[in-house]
Amino acid sequence: MTVDIIETIKSQIEENPIILYMKGSPSAPQCGFSMRASQALMECGQRFAYVDILSNPEIRTNLPTYANWPTFPQLWVNGELVGGCDIITEMHQNGELKPMVEAAAPAAEGSE
Repeated sequence: MTVDIIETIKSQIEENPIILYMKGSPSAPQCGFSMRASQALMECGQRFAYVDILSNPEIRTNLPTYANWPTFPQLWVNGELVGGCDIITEMHQNGELKPMVEAAAPAAEGSE
């Protein structure tokens, strides 16, 4: 595991209150899990950052070790790993995702 890529991952997570590591992009997801996760997040109505792990193979290789979470997508809110597709979808369905995302969003816009 290279130190540089871990520093990149840390700074991405620190600099983006809401970040989704996924395959593809929210407008063009490259797998069903990434599609469902990004759709649930978009339905919360807040801006979020994303990293396409398919075009960032070093992140794809090292993030599971860093996060201690083997699969993608991965949603991080305020520096904490929320989880993958199943958790994101479940939280969206039971109404837990939107308030969490909205609470983190003001920090994303810089208007604290």
